[in-house]
Amino acid sequence: MPSLDTAVIVLAGIALFAAFVNGALGYGFSSLTVPLALVFYTNRILNPAVVVIEVFLNLYVLFINRDGVPAVWKRVFPILLGLLPGIAVGASVLASLQPDWVKLGTYIVILPLILIQAAGWRKPVRSTWLIGLPFGTVLGILYSVTTISGPPLAILFNNQGLVKDEFRAGLALVRVAESSVTAIVYYQLGLFIAESANILLVLIPSVVGGVPLGAYLIRRLDAETFRRICMSFDAWVVGFGLSRVLINLNLMESPWAYSAMAVTILIDLYLLYIFFTKRRQTLWAPLTPGDQPSRFPSDMTGEPFGPVGRLLGYVIAVLGIAMLAYTISHR
Repeated sequence: MPSLDTAVIVLAGIALFAAFVNGALGYGFSSLTVPLALVFYTNRILNPAVVVIEVFLNLYVLFINRDGVPAVWKRVFPILLGLLPGIAVGASVLASLQPDWVKLGTYIVILPLILIQAAGWRKPVRSTWLIGLPFGTVLGILYSVTTISGPPLAILFNNQGLVKDEFRAGLALVRVAESSVTAIVYYQLGLFIAESANILLVLIPSVVGGVPLGAYLIRRLDAETFRRICMSFDAWVVGFGLSRVLINLNLMESPWAYSAMAVTILIDLYLLYIFFTKRRQTLWAPLTPGDQPSRFPSDMTGEPFGPVGRLLGYVIAVLGIAMLAYTISHR
């Protein structure tokens, strides 16, 4: 276990970098901060501090992308309703499970999501109640346990063909809702403790300095290449964290446990090679007058189940609110 000074310095540094990325891309703070910080802290101590930061960070992102809200709020509404029961379940899991097992679950879930996102997986997805509700529930569980939701949201929204402003607005809407509700549930469950407050004091100056710097410098960087390199960094860190927790839980011995990190790096290097090969071909390809930015058809937002799907959504929303209230009142 590193000294407090070492842990604080590393946390401040990674938070500054994560805030820089969030300012540049509109997301990525928790996805980059949490995997590395979990090497030094448990989810139960780290999560409350990160959630408080995310409430204000996501409100800021929502404000600067407010023009895209009218185009996306109907698409994300089912996800917002699905979040409620998921957050209730996830917060209860966080409060009851042994910390190292929560770490293991965090790394196992987010690692494939990062690699899928890095691979640029594309498959048109309809934004319906049928998909939005269960997706929101799973997302609520994931976020309340890990404070990470960027990779699955990015995969979903990219496969819905959202353009830049719509993508950021949709992401911000969901993340404002999940971080706000999660913060309330954490408070009711008594998860805000002195150690979390100390971490929060470290995170605040990093965010205040990193976000505007990222927003300024991204104008001088290739955003897509920068985003892809950040994914690689995230994947390598998660691979390292997974290896460490396998050792801590005595599931594998060193150095064999680091095979998880080695496999992650090999997969990511292959995906990086594909990315830069395609990127180079795209940059050097001649443009024709008919070239247009790609986007999935707008009819993807149709509701195949019509009023029945919406009615089912409202029923599940009521049950989700009831579950959330029950979780809070019985702690």
